Amino acid sequence: MRLAWSERFRRSYAAAPAIVQRAFWKQARWLLHDLRHPSIRAKKYDETNDVWQGRVTRDWRFYFTISGDTYWLIDIIAHPK
Repeated sequence: MRLAWSERFRRSYAAAPAIVQRAFWKQARWLLHDLRHPSIRAKKYDETNDVWQGRVTRDWRFYFTISGDTYWLIDIIAHPK
């Protein structure tokens, strides 16, 4: 598997705090190794559009789709509570 990102993801990532950026890359490594890794807590977020949600930290999430051998990163945002 490999990662690819949208322009929206790039902008959101650039605006995220440095600690969140570092945490994202740790989670991305787990994602590339195992979608079901418990640290990521990946789950289907939107069945209709086949969008998944993964955990970056307790307060941040990233959203992605899966196409062939690619995880397409859509966005990274603070988790609404």
